[in-house]
Amino acid sequence: MLNRLWRFGFHLLYNQCAFSYDHVSRAISLGRWRAWQRSAMRFLPPPDAGIVLELAHGSGDMQIDLQQAGYRCLALDLSPNMNKLAQKKLRRVGLRANLVRGDAMRLPLPSAVVVAVVCTFPTAFIFRQQTLYELRRVLQPGASACIVVAGELAGRGPLRSMIRFLYRLTEQGQPLASGSDLRGWFGETGFVAQAPVIQLAGSSAQLIILTKPRKPALDFPPQSC
Repeated sequence: MLNRLWRFGFHLLYNQCAFSYDHVSRAISLGRWRAWQRSAMRFLPPPDAGIVLELAHGSGDMQIDLQQAGYRCLALDLSPNMNKLAQKKLRRVGLRANLVRGDAMRLPLPSAVVVAVVCTFPTAFIFRQQTLYELRRVLQPGASACIVVAGELAGRGPLRSMIRFLYRLTEQGQPLASGSDLRGWFGETGFVAQAPVIQLAGSSAQLIILTKPRKPALDFPPQSC
């Protein structure tokens, strides 16, 4: 019952209550949310390399970061409320809103067209086999998907303990597979996987970097979900 309530709460946060997303994100991270998001930019190619795709763009903050850094961007989100919110935010700062409403398991893009994919704090859709297959399809050979999967607050105290408890309830604080397990899991969809931890001021960010090999690999057909 509790998990169902949390899932319903997340549905509201990404849809009817999307207007509160930024406030909630800042509160549960003690203000570190934006630093955790920006950690993905350390793994991107130079801005002139080509188009960067952001999946689940949310309220549009990463789009601002990417465009201000000189990247050519395209962003996709399934939520119409998040799409509207991000459009308003980007236009307010004078940036282009290259946003598409769509499903990550059916990306509306030709093959091998993007030089990187960015996704910050996604829900479970990002690890579905169909999504991973689509990521590998649209990435150019040698390109990577940079996924920020978790943030960890440093230090102790009742507030930090409560926030960690909330992460566990929402299944966003679970430890990642490592070593051969990680390589085997993502290797089945043709990726080379790494799981770096980025140390930041007062916190750390956990990422997964999925790289598409430069040499052609055995093609994996989409699987039903």
